[in-house]
Amino acid sequence: MEVEFDVKMESGILYDYMMHHTFSSFSGLLGAVAGALLLVAYYADRQIIFLIFGLIILLYQPWTLFLKSKQQMVNNPAFKKPLHYKLTEEGIEVSQDGEVQTQKWEDMYKAVSTNSSIVVYTTQVNACIFPKKDLGETRYKVIEMISTHMPPKKVKIKQ
Repeated sequence: MEVEFDVKMESGILYDYMMHHTFSSFSGLLGAVAGALLLVAYYADRQIIFLIFGLIILLYQPWTLFLKSKQQMVNNPAFKKPLHYKLTEEGIEVSQDGEVQTQKWEDMYKAVSTNSSIVVYTTQVNACIFPKKDLGETRYKVIEMISTHMPPKKVKIKQ
């Protein structure tokens, strides 16, 4: 079985991926907890410094990720045109302008879903991002291919 589809990257999709990637890591979660605790401390003590630092900690990361997603859309030539993906029995093939790259299933790091995408990590920090809006009904075949070819412990995709 093969599944083929095209993906047009947008800054909102990239932002969604970056937010998920950041806040599913230990450091991202720790920062969010620290910011929330500072807000709780403000409400308990009414010390304005707790409110200021709590808001800075909670808002800084999402804002910088938002700016970074916008910047990557402008600076990355691969995002200017659609990417063509083909999921095969061997792995994931991505092509654009006649250039083709293939990643084998056994080399994949993990697969997850976000609110707007299915993400297959090729390394701890690099990933193939499949926006659900671009997949349409193909989404279920994509999930089936991923689930069939990757070990269950590496796949955390919600329908």
